[in-house]
Amino acid sequence: MKSELTKPLSDDSIIESALKILEKRLTYNIYAPVLTSPEDSKNFVKLKLSEYEHEVFACLFMDNRHRVIAFDELFKGTIDGASVYPREVVKAALSHNAAAVIFAHNHPSGNAEPSQSDRQITTRLKDALSLIDVRVLDHLVVGSEVISFAERGYL
Repeated sequence: MKSELTKPLSDDSIIESALKILEKRLTYNIYAPVLTSPEDSKNFVKLKLSEYEHEVFACLFMDNRHRVIAFDELFKGTIDGASVYPREVVKAALSHNAAAVIFAHNHPSGNAEPSQSDRQITTRLKDALSLIDVRVLDHLVVGSEVISFAERGYL
């Protein structure tokens, strides 16, 4: 009889373990880690969003020291789009008392290249959040890779 330690792990159990570790690291408290690396944010949203077969738009809400307050999947869509409403994003940011936010959504096709509508909604959201002094740090698009709007100079 094999012990639990020698049993091979399935991909799903490895992913679940990785998510638990990342969520534990990113859970909000006074000792919560500060997101100083774009790679940490990319890895987190990729694990959260890459397996969906439909588009999901989410926000990573942070305090003024970039400690994670919450990760909310706000909108669910179809295989090639999701409707995103700035009013709902503003409400969520206010309810979390967030000082900063990172947007993230997936492209189920695997092609992470941002579309023109991705860039337009990012601008609308950034404008709406600026009215309540919430900084937009990035918008990450998850496909076979993760593309950062900030790294591309889109913000």
